[in-house]
Formats: sequence, structure tokens, C-alpha cells
Amino acid sequence: MSSALRNVALVAHVDHGKTTLVDALLRATGTFAAHQAVVDRVMDSNDQERERGITILAKAASITWKGVKINLVDTPGHADFGGEVERALTMVDGVLLLVDAAEGPLPQTRYVLQKALARNLPAIVIINKVDRQDARADEVLDEIYQLFIDLDAGDHHIDFEIISAVARDGRAMKGVGMPPPDADLSPLLDTIVEAIPAPQGDADAPLQAMVTQLDASEYLGRLAIGRVVNGVMRRGETVALLEEEFAEGQPPLKRRLSQLMCFDGVSRNEADELHAGDLFVMAGFPEVEIGDTIASVEAPVALPRLVVDEPVLRMTFGVNTSPLAGKEGKYLTSRHLVDRLNKEILGNVSIKLFETGSPDVIEVAGRGELQLAVLIESMRREGYELQVSRPEVITKEVNGKRFEPQERGVVDVPDEHVGTVTQELAPRKGRITDLRPGDAGRTIITFECPSRGLIGFRSMLLTATRGTALLHQHHAGWMAWAGEMNDARGGAMVADRIGVATAYALDNLQSSGTFFIEPGEQVYEGMVVGECAREHEMVVNVVRAKEKTNIRTHSHDDAVKLPAPKIHTLETAIEWIAADELVEVTPKAIRIRKRHLGLEDRRKANKKLATTS
Repeated sequence: MSSALRNVALVAHVDHGKTTLVDALLRATGTFAAHQAVVDRVMDSNDQERERGITILAKAASITWKGVKINLVDTPGHADFGGEVERALTMVDGVLLLVDAAEGPLPQTRYVLQKALARNLPAIVIINKVDRQDARADEVLDEIYQLFIDLDAGDHHIDFEIISAVARDGRAMKGVGMPPPDADLSPLLDTIVEAIPAPQGDADAPLQAMVTQLDASEYLGRLAIGRVVNGVMRRGETVALLEEEFAEGQPPLKRRLSQLMCFDGVSRNEADELHAGDLFVMAGFPEVEIGDTIASVEAPVALPRLVVDEPVLRMTFGVNTSPLAGKEGKYLTSRHLVDRLNKEILGNVSIKLFETGSPDVIEVAGRGELQLAVLIESMRREGYELQVSRPEVITKEVNGKRFEPQERGVVDVPDEHVGTVTQELAPRKGRITDLRPGDAGRTIITFECPSRGLIGFRSMLLTATRGTALLHQHHAGWMAWAGEMNDARGGAMVADRIGVATAYALDNLQSSGTFFIEPGEQVYEGMVVGECAREHEMVVNVVRAKEKTNIRTHSHDDAVKLPAPKIHTLETAIEWIAADELVEVTPKAIRIRKRHLGLEDRRKANKKLATTS
């Protein structure tokens, strides 16, 4: 085996500095030329990654240090994208565990470390952002040790190397402390070479390579990304593809490797051959899927398939059937929708598709509402029109009892808002497990709650605390069904006809509730235009124009003053809607509507529901 190679993944809680550290490592090793203009967070190439400030897709890059090639895999920090993290860990031999020097280990730190320990991967702990005014590096290190002990880590795992860093400035030092002003990342790079083992594998054995990720190229078609486990992969040779259905004794699919590439900096360069331990990008197999094995034709032996956690939330994606359908989007039909969702599941193992009773509606299951919202937002930007339902949890039967997914969360809030959090969790069937003082007048609340209770919790929390709360959550197994939950929202104000909303009509309805629309906006029958205080829906006419009369007075003719409407984002709309409502998503608008647009149709549907239940 070549000792001049290291494969390492960066894992951490969201916003603890993984992608920033990759930038610094690329600069420190001269991967970027001095004159090259480089954007911050170069690995976050997706528009939504840049806007949301989070990593969504796991990506790889490579650097060279003292003659050793180091492949770096940057992973997401959000629990919703855990499927990406699990796949990334199959490509590496060790992890860099980043922990914020002030925040310490958080729920996702526990999740990613648990996955790394399950694969027996050694860790280098990096205490990042030690220059923060509220940094508490020594306490955080004690918390990290406690986390390793809680996860039943072996002695060899707990004996980890410690690096203190300011990733943004590209400074690091061994041990706990503040890197000097003239420091660079040499201590970290040296530690990676010393502490992360070289890849294990037999270069003389028959070829075995695991596909962990898919990509697409306009010129080369589908690309498979993964790691060579044994043997040598050569361009131009014929190899075998062992799919999920492959069984010993049956002939596998054989193809010539037309294109073979390796990671070089942030680029992919052509390679003639790659050895055991190398990461590869290959073309030539349009049938390839995640988890497949690329093997030698003479001795095709499949590797164990990649397994990821099951989805916990589901929602339906359907063809847009509103009266405004087809006016703003490019892709409108069920065929377009099915093709796009099938393309998504090829590269995203944590999303699953299920058929429904209608060919125009598909059920999509995922890890969390953020993951599903990112998918919908991507489709919207690509020109798709669709309508989606409220997310529901996926339940399962165990010994005749109904179980539902549970989340563990940590909220960091100013002391004055502790009551708000505890009061909100009670009707959501949440249970507080720990409450301890944080820094600078803040409190850290740890809780457990059914997943369905947390739909809409994040946006409510940010509104109630004026954006000062920090919420982190992750999947924490299954719990017995917690019973029905009370819906705190008011009834829907529903438009009774198609037309353009007028200021006069909205002014007359001001006292009835809060509006989601502005004057001049196009509405249609069955579209939800606001929320009223009473529990049941309220049918309103928002297109009524002022009748023209000969009477003119100053008071009548003053300009109408309307309060600012509540404009829903994609996430808040999905959280707000009830079971009988949908969110209409187009490239230009997000509208809320009733499933049945006509009042009579809604009455019939409600009557039918009452008799069946």
C-alpha cells in the first residue's frame, strides 16, 4: 500500500467551521495560486448552500503536504443530511472532528461522532474559533472527552490528538491554547499525516471499488464517485458492475471504463490508473447506483452494501392544479415531476419515493423538513411547478403498538425566553431532560419531543425570541405514539372568486385576521389569503372594488392604510398548512390553497371524512 495517501472527512455540528477550514487548508498547501481569485467556502458550490450558509452535499478535494496526498471530504452538519455524512465516512480512514470553542459539542457532533466510531475511524479533535471572546477551550475539551465516554468509545479512540485553531485566519497549534499570530496550519497537516492511517487494502487482489456518490456531466453522462478498496482500477479496462440484485454465479454487467478521474485540488483530473485507497470518479456505466460494487471481470465479489438511516417524514408532491397553473413554470406535467424526483433519489440515498392512488401525485419521504424544503426549493429554481402537502411522520407497528420518530433537541436562549420554550414544548408533547445556565445571561435547554411536534417549532422560536435563539436537533430513535396534538393556528381565510385583490376589500376585512397577500395580487377561488382568529375557515371576497358614487368626502377618499401582510416563505408555508391544504410552488410565487377549491366540494369532502372517521 502507498503510505503517501490519507483519506480524511471533516465532521462537525452545523456552522462550526468545516468548509472554512477546507478553504484554509487549500490555501495553506498552495492549491490555489497566489493570483487566483477564490470565493469563500469554495466547497459550497450550490446556490442554496451559499444562501443558507450550510453544506448540503458531501464533496471531496485533495491537497499535497510533504509528499503525501490528502483527500479531504467536507460533510454537511445538519441532521437532515445525515445520509451524506454516512456515505462520506465509507470513503475515509479517519475524521477531523471540529468543535466550536464556545458552543462545545452539540447534538449533531454526537451524531457524526457516533457514526465515525461505529466505523472504527480514528479522530483528530480540532477546537475551532479559540479567538472568540466567549471561548472556553478547556471546558469544551472536558465535554468532548465526556462525549467519547458516553458513546462507549474504546481507549484507542479516546487517546486522540488535540489541535486548537482559528480556521478563518489559517492558524493552528497542537494542544489547547491560542495559536500565535505568525502560526499557520502546519501543526494540523503534520498531525493528519502522523495520526490518520494510510488506506488499507491489497493492491495485488482483484479489483473491488465501492460507489458512494453519483454526479452527472453534460458530456460524460452519469458519473460514479467512490473509493477503490482492493486492486487497481485502470482506464480502458473492462470491469463488472455488481448491482443490488447481483447474486453469486450470475453474469454481471460488463463495460469498458471509458473515463477515469481522481481529485486534484478542487478539480477532477484524468487518471490512467488508481490503486487501493484512492478516491475515483468514473464514467461509462449509466446504470450505476449508490452502493454498487465495481469489480474485476475474472473474480466479481460484491462489497457489503451501504445502509443509511430510514426517512422519518413524508409529504406528497403533485402536479399544480390551480387556476394559475402553467403561467410561471417550465416543467408542469407528472412526467416532468417523476423524472426529476427519480433523478434526485439516484444521488440522495436518504430520500425515498412511493406511489399514491393518483398518477399525478407522488409521496416523498425524507430525514426532515429542511431536507424536503431544500429539494422543493431546488425544483422551483429549475422551473418546476408543483403543489405539496404538509409533512407527516412515518409511524411503525411494534408488537401491535404504534410507534413514531422522536427528536432530541438543544435550545440556547436568553434567560427571559426560557418560559416561552417550556410553554411551547408542553402542547407539542415535549419533555425537558436538562436545563443549565449558559454564558452571558443565556440558558441551554435539552429536550425530547415527537418529530411531528417540532414541525414549525423552529420558525415559532425565532419569531418569539426575535432571532436570538439557537436550535439544534437530531433523530433520537422511536417512541410510543404520544396521542393527538392541539393545533394552535386559527382558521383559514379563503377567497371565494378569481380576480385581483383590492385595497378596499382588504381594508374592510382587516379586523377579521392577518393577510398573506397585498393589494394587486392575483387570487382564485379556494386560495388561502389569510388567517382568521376563529377556528373554522372563513370565505371572503378580496377582489371587491369600491362602488363609484357622486358623494366625495375627505374621510372616504383618504388612502387606505393596511398593515404589512405576513409573507410566507416555503418553510413557513409548509409548516402552517393543515391536512386539507396544499402549498402551490412556482418559480415566482408560493401560495397556500385548499385541496378542494370549491366551497361545495370542501363541504362534501369534510362530510365524507366525518363519516369515515
